[in-house]
Amino acid sequence: MYKIIKAEFIATGVKSFKIEAPLIAKKREAGQFIMLRVHDRGERIPITIADSNPEEGWIQIIVQSIGKTSMHLNTLETGDALHDLVGPLGRPTHVDNWGTLVCISGGVGTAEALPIASAGRKAGNKVYSIIGARNKDLLIAEKEMSLVTDGVFVSTDDGSYGRKGLVTDVLNDMMKDGLVPNMVVAIGPLPMMAAVSNQTKLLDIPCMVSLNAIMVDGTGMCGACRATVDGKTVFVCVDGPEFDGHKVDFKELGTRQRMYKKQEAESTKCYLERMADEAAKGGN
Repeated sequence: MYKIIKAEFIATGVKSFKIEAPLIAKKREAGQFIMLRVHDRGERIPITIADSNPEEGWIQIIVQSIGKTSMHLNTLETGDALHDLVGPLGRPTHVDNWGTLVCISGGVGTAEALPIASAGRKAGNKVYSIIGARNKDLLIAEKEMSLVTDGVFVSTDDGSYGRKGLVTDVLNDMMKDGLVPNMVVAIGPLPMMAAVSNQTKLLDIPCMVSLNAIMVDGTGMCGACRATVDGKTVFVCVDGPEFDGHKVDFKELGTRQRMYKKQEAESTKCYLERMADEAAKGGN
């Protein structure tokens, strides 16, 4: 069991957890993730390690309520415990002194971009962040990102905060103002990463993406996280999760991501119905 030291919502449907995991905290590097189960009959899900403190022995994860397991996870509070977790998994982010690094993130992808931005700055880069969200209420980690970068730019789909539009629009604006990156890291929803990869490829700017493939064990044994990169099959959990965005077959990956959409919807529906029933019984 892994004790939750602190749990708090940081945006609508988005919760931050500090979890007691001293061994993982000592070894974890930027870009790595864990596999966890909420209870002994639960599914395993991969979640990026957003932060850690080796001295205090905790790691931080940030979770958005999307499906059944993430919704269940976000009902846990300070003092509760996770049944099990394993990590750190995946290859750490390769960070170099590129010159100017722009980290582009969407949704909870900002949780993963944060340690990469910090590592990039420590490596001597000028680091800028572009954060995208559907609306202001779903924006996370702007303040934290401002502490480890030389500038933060925000866009929202509805214009409720920052620039109205897409993260690719913000990157265009930055370049028009003379800020041209030597490296771009894009982390977030698949369509966003595909759009940034296409944009940077046309501009001849290197781009690294972190793929959020379906995973079962996180060790390369199950093969569920297969993706095609540069025409070759890779296993995201052990070969990644980060790859050259210009070489990823995003169309194929998107198809694989939708393979269990029906089952995921059914599972979420059953969970919400059960929670509603329990709430109704509790109110009687």
